[in-house]
Formats: sequence, structure tokens, C-alpha cells
Amino acid sequence: MTQWGTPPETVTVPDPEPGPGEVLVRVASCGLCRSDLTMRHIPAAAGEALGWRMPFTLGHETAGWIAGTGEPVALVSPTSCGTCRYCLRGQDSGCPHGRAGRGYGRDGGLAEFVLVSDRRALLPLGDLDPRHAGPLTDAGATAHHAVRRVLPRLSAGGTAVVIGAGGLGAFAIQFLRALAPATVIAVDPLPARRAHADRIGAHQTVPELPKRLRADVVLDFVGTDQTITAGIGAVRTGGAFGLIGSAGGRFGGPWFTGLPRDGEVFTFQGSSIADAQDVIALARAGLIDNQVQEFAFGEIDRAYAELAAGTLTGRAVIVL
Repeated sequence: MTQWGTPPETVTVPDPEPGPGEVLVRVASCGLCRSDLTMRHIPAAAGEALGWRMPFTLGHETAGWIAGTGEPVALVSPTSCGTCRYCLRGQDSGCPHGRAGRGYGRDGGLAEFVLVSDRRALLPLGDLDPRHAGPLTDAGATAHHAVRRVLPRLSAGGTAVVIGAGGLGAFAIQFLRALAPATVIAVDPLPARRAHADRIGAHQTVPELPKRLRADVVLDFVGTDQTITAGIGAVRTGGAFGLIGSAGGRFGGPWFTGLPRDGEVFTFQGSSIADAQDVIALARAGLIDNQVQEFAFGEIDRAYAELAAGTLTGRAVIVL
């Protein structure tokens, strides 16, 4: 990103040089996220209010090897300070210092090398392939954060609905299957995504939310007016609705009769370091399938176009 409000450009810059306490990571791959598309439209006033600085390199789903040692690592996606009340409680996704970070206002992973100044951000991968591991740190960890929050609401015989079976939703389906004794229903209008949801364990897949369905948990990874209204309406008494999708929708219904009685409605973006660690552990144990679609660095524009069109079934990764 070279200017506010313009598309990103491919430029040549000097290799970063680590200072005291910093670690240089040679990038193997970097996942693309829908928020990357949003960043090119953010006005200067909004970006500067977040503490962002131009220019900066995109990419917040990064994995590679520590330069000098060759150890494979993934990098925690959200930035956090490690010392505030939220970080000290393990709630680092709520850190007030995380509004600017690697790939959003600071140099990220769509480059040959990236600097890491906080060693808490280095996640050992063991035998996982760093060319595919980047999405585990954002798409995977964010979905895990949502599922972990609603697990107390899911008992045997319960029902969980995942709206949107794309990059994040596909992870959520797998976490629910691995961690909860509930029936998992995936909702997506695209046949290819429904087929993938079937393959990774959804008990049922449907193109739209059945009007009479009542679920213990609904997780919305889309976030339009339609999905928010339908999703909240499908939550039974005592259930939970989580909004993770960033499509910009709103809920216009009456709060007293429109929200789940004695239930919970929440929204968030991001995840904690613990979420990322748990997701990597699940991937290493072979309990989740991290579906990616590889693109070369020269194919970034095509990859972003397919992401914007919603035609990807997995997560797009740029392999360097």
C-alpha cells in the first residue's frame, strides 16, 4: 500500500535488517484476507486514527523460516503489547495497542522477508508445511476464537449453524466437529462450498437458513443484513449468535422481541495467541484440513480478484 485510497502496487525495497531483539523471517507464503481488499479503500483520516503509516506491505497470514536457523514458524496475526490488562488475562485479541500491526499499517508478509520484534509472535510449526500454514493464524484462529466462546452452549443433541462455508467458516465447521457434541449445519449458496463442507464433516448443508430452524448457536461468517437478521432469528432461547463476518450488515429488528431470550449476541474481529497455538496443535494432530489454493507472487492480482468474487473454496496463499 503506497497511498491512501489506491490499489496496492508491487515495488522493490531493501531487505529489512533486524535490530536488537528482532528476528528476521524468510517468508514461505502469505494468505490473503478479505480485509486486504477493504484496506485499499480506507480514507487517510481513518487510517491515521488507527495509527497506520504509509507505505506498508500487506499480509497478515504469514509463515516461513527463521533466517539463520531455518526453523519453520508461523506468525501470530493480531498485534498485542503483552502488558495491558487484556494481554495479562490471555485476552490479547482485546489489546488496545493492536489497531496497527503486521499487514495492517505496518509491513506484513507479502514480501521475501519480514521483521518480528515480539518473540511471542513466533509459533513453531514442527512438521507442518509453512507454505500452507499462514491461514491457521487468522482464518483458523479467528474461527477457533468464535467456537471456543460458544462451546458452553453446546451440549449433546444441540445444534450449531455456520453461515458461510468459506475460509473461516470451513475452519469453524471442523472445530465444532472436533470439540462439540452437536449437529453442525453449514449454510452457503455456493454448491462447491457446500460440497467442501460435506467433506470436512458438516452433518447437513443447505443453500439458505431454514425459516423454522432453531439452533443453540449460530455463527455468521458473512455479515450482511440478511444473514444477521436470519441468524439471530434462528437462535433458540438461551442460545448464542456470533457475528464474525465483515460485510457491514446491520440488525434492524426490535431488541426485546428480536433477540434471543436469555441468550447472547456478540461480535469480534481477530483472535488470541492461545487460539493460534491451539489451531496449530489441531493441524499437527491431523484433526483439521487446512484447504488452500496456491498462487505465485506474480498472480496476486488474480488471487485478489477471485477472493473478491467469492469463487475460492479454501484460503488463497501467495507462495514466495
